[in-house]
Amino acid sequence: MKTWRAAVVRTFGDPERIQIENQTNLPQLTSPNQALIRVKCAGVNPVDTYIRSGHYSVLPHLPYTPGREGSGIVEQVGEKAKNFQVGDRVWFTDPLIGSCADYSIADKFYKLNDETSFAEGATLGIKYMTAYRALFLKADAQAGQTVLIHGASGGVGLAACQLAFASSLRVIGTASTVDGRQLVKENGAEFVVDHSKDDYWEELKEAYPSGFDVILEMLANANLEHDFELVANNGCIIVIGSRGTVEVNPRLLMVKEACVRGTLLAKSNANEYDLMSAQIGRLLNESAIRPVISKRFPLRQLSVAHRYIIHHTGSQGSVVIDMDLG
Repeated sequence: MKTWRAAVVRTFGDPERIQIENQTNLPQLTSPNQALIRVKCAGVNPVDTYIRSGHYSVLPHLPYTPGREGSGIVEQVGEKAKNFQVGDRVWFTDPLIGSCADYSIADKFYKLNDETSFAEGATLGIKYMTAYRALFLKADAQAGQTVLIHGASGGVGLAACQLAFASSLRVIGTASTVDGRQLVKENGAEFVVDHSKDDYWEELKEAYPSGFDVILEMLANANLEHDFELVANNGCIIVIGSRGTVEVNPRLLMVKEACVRGTLLAKSNANEYDLMSAQIGRLLNESAIRPVISKRFPLRQLSVAHRYIIHHTGSQGSVVIDMDLG
């Protein structure tokens, strides 16, 4: 009997809790809207490390397989998924079985064109959907507006840069390394600052004295206080990530009539998933966006990839698990 591999977490904790186990029975479809996907690549994101450690607002039942985005080939398709057939290349998000396995089951899966690699496709389901939701469904960003993207050289940051630039927004970014800042410029930013400097926000205030219409905040506990000073009148700060608490002065929002909104991709409804996937697919087919891959790991090194995500600074794109690497 043919075996296949799946990463399995049986107890929450450090990355070494991830074990690669052999499976014998293929997962079964439980809905006519689902597909069985032979996974080629899986995206690795900070949220995966929070879930695995047990420090997240909603935790899966144990044991579970990590991975919330991926790409691959359709092996079996439910009768209601009429636009798909066995052999189709797809990308997917929020799978019923995590993407860090040779096989996964998903009901949110979308066509992947032949020009996009599986590694690139594996980053669309979390990074690009998160960026799209923040920019256009939460901030209602419009052409000509200025958008400040914190941590712009990371996976979500670069996705946001590309999506904003493709929609004719003025893109400004922050990144901590020389190479990272160059990468942000290459992906649509007109101005980039070094956020590792103690007074980086002063440089932004000087360059853009009217402030920013939209701010995408990846690390609110570090930056939100300064965002209140940087946001434009009637502007909006979208909190995508935070690793702690922060004390702020609400009066700064009052005088600007600005707002702060949080966003969580998992809160999306079916119509929003349809909209986001259609727009991302369109831009991908038009070559207006192109995911940047910084590092690939084999499945057997998923725990190493988790440590890399946690400890590596100066991100330059997305981290993926490539099933063909072993």
